[in-house]
Amino acid sequence: YRRLHAKETRLSEFNQTERKAMLGSYTKVLFVRDPFHRLIATFLQGMGISPSFSSFVQEVLDSGMHNGSAAWKPLVSLCRPCLVQYDYVVMFGFLRQELGHLLRRAGLPAGSLLPELPDSQVQWTYRWLSEQMFSELSAQQKQRLSHFYRWDLAAFPFSSSFLSD
Repeated sequence: YRRLHAKETRLSEFNQTERKAMLGSYTKVLFVRDPFHRLIATFLQGMGISPSFSSFVQEVLDSGMHNGSAAWKPLVSLCRPCLVQYDYVVMFGFLRQELGHLLRRAGLPAGSLLPELPDSQVQWTYRWLSEQMFSELSAQQKQRLSHFYRWDLAAFPFSSSFLSD
């Protein structure tokens, strides 16, 4: 396909036959993270200019689905899990375990290639941060965030997400 090698061609620009042929020869891996954790990470990295987490969340909500940054847009709108049949979905928090499995499936020695990933420490830290940041939000912001990320919450098993309530 000529467009296959065109610079920055979006997957949605291909017809269904082209997509199927193009993606059929790849192993497709999707890395997912709780949307609330993504918001916290984006805020802490200074990608929002807001002085508080609550005002940052308000900016995100006001920007909407189409004008927002890829750093906080819902994953479903970015990775199209209904359009692309991913071979693996790797959840943040289980990276070491899941990456080891992927490397073994690829015939590579998993142990020697993986860096140390302190998943349990990261999970504990994000749990604490989530509690602190979530408490800053108004009831309306919490409800709007849950609605904003409703498709991510439906598509992926973020059972302990603060937005799942």
